[in-house]
Amino acid sequence: MTDVRCPTSDEAGSRPVYLDYAATTPVDPEVAAAMLPWLGERFGNPSSAHFYGCEARKKVEESREEVAALIGAEPDEIVFAGSATEANHLAILGCVRALVRDGRRDLAASAVEHPSVAGPFSLLAPEGWNVSLLPVDSSGRVNLQVAERLIGPETAFVSVMLANNETGTVQPVVEIADLARSRGARLHVDAAQAIGKIPVDVNTLGADLLTLAGHKFYAPKGIGVLYVRRGIPLQPLMVGGGQERGLRPGTENVPAIIGLGVAARLVRNNLGREVRRMERLRERLYRRLAGAIPKIVLNGSSDDRLPNTLNLSFPGVRGGDLLAEAPWVCASTGNACHGVIPLPSPVLRAMGFPDERALGAVRLSLGRFTIPEEIDLASDVLVAAWNKLVF
Repeated sequence: MTDVRCPTSDEAGSRPVYLDYAATTPVDPEVAAAMLPWLGERFGNPSSAHFYGCEARKKVEESREEVAALIGAEPDEIVFAGSATEANHLAILGCVRALVRDGRRDLAASAVEHPSVAGPFSLLAPEGWNVSLLPVDSSGRVNLQVAERLIGPETAFVSVMLANNETGTVQPVVEIADLARSRGARLHVDAAQAIGKIPVDVNTLGADLLTLAGHKFYAPKGIGVLYVRRGIPLQPLMVGGGQERGLRPGTENVPAIIGLGVAARLVRNNLGREVRRMERLRERLYRRLAGAIPKIVLNGSSDDRLPNTLNLSFPGVRGGDLLAEAPWVCASTGNACHGVIPLPSPVLRAMGFPDERALGAVRLSLGRFTIPEEIDLASDVLVAAWNKLVF
C-alpha cells in the first residue's frame, strides 16, 4: 500500500481552505438529501417490473430529462456511465470503431487533452489509425490555422475538450466543429471541467458526442454522462444487459443518477449568478497574489477561460514545494510526479513554457462554497509561504 502522508490538524489549521474544485466538488446538501432515500428503503432495480423497480425507473428517467435540459439535448441522447473517463472511452473507442467501414483512418485531438481522452487514442494507433495532435498557442487554445491543415478529408473523428482542467482555457470548439463538419468528421467534446462554470449547449457547440462528470458539479463521484447525438454510430465497450440502450450494460447507479439530476437542475437555475460571483472571487485572489509577489505569471488565456480557475507560476519556487509549505491551502500543481522527482506539466509544456515556469505552477480553483474570507486567508498564507521559500 502506498504511504500517503496527509497534513495533521496542527499543520492544516482548524479550517483548511479548499481551492481545488477543479479536482472534485463536495456533494451539494440538496443533492445528498435527494439521494438518501434511494440508499435505504427505496432500493429497487430499475429493470424490475414491480413497484420498487418502477419507482426507481421513473426517477432515473426524470434525472435523464434534467441532464438533457442542462445541455440542450433530448433525453434519449443521454447515456449514464460510471465516470467521465468511462464516457470518454465509450465516445472515442465506440464511435471510431463504428466508423471503421468508412475507410478513412485519420483521427485528431488537441495536444492538451485529459489523459482519459489521450489514453483511448493511444489504444487506437496500434489498430491502424493515424492520430494527429492539434497544437495550442501560448494561451492554451488550439491553433485553428494548423487545425485546418491537420483535419482533412481523411479525418474520421476529432476530440477537443471544452475547457482545460489545468489552466481553465476555453477552446474554440464552435470553430473546430464547423471545420470537422466540413470534412465529414465526428466531433467529441470533453466538457467535464466546463459544466457548472460556463453555458454548455450541444447544439451551439456542434458536438456529436459530449462528456460530463458528476463530481465536477456537486453530484457524487462514480457517475458520468455521455451525450450521443441521434444517428451517431456507437459500439458498446461491454456486453451484457440492455441498460442504457445496450450502450452501457449493468444495473444503474440509481442514487448517483438521482443526485446527478438534482445537481443539473441546480446548475441550470443558478449558473449566471454563480459565474459572476466566481469571477469576482477569482480576480480578488489574483490581485492579492500579484500585488504581493513580483513576476508571478498567469498561465492560460486571460480572456477565454473558466470563471473559477487560476493557474499561476510562482517565481523562484516549485509549485509542490509552495503547497507543502502551505498545507492548509488545498490546491494542486497539475504536475505528474514519479517518485520524488517532479515533472513539468505536459499541458504547460505543450503551451511552449520552459520547465522552470511549468514546475512553478499552482492551480487554484474556486467553487460554490468559496467565500471572500477564504480568498483573503489563502492569499496571505501563499504569500507567506513564498516569502519563506525565496528569502
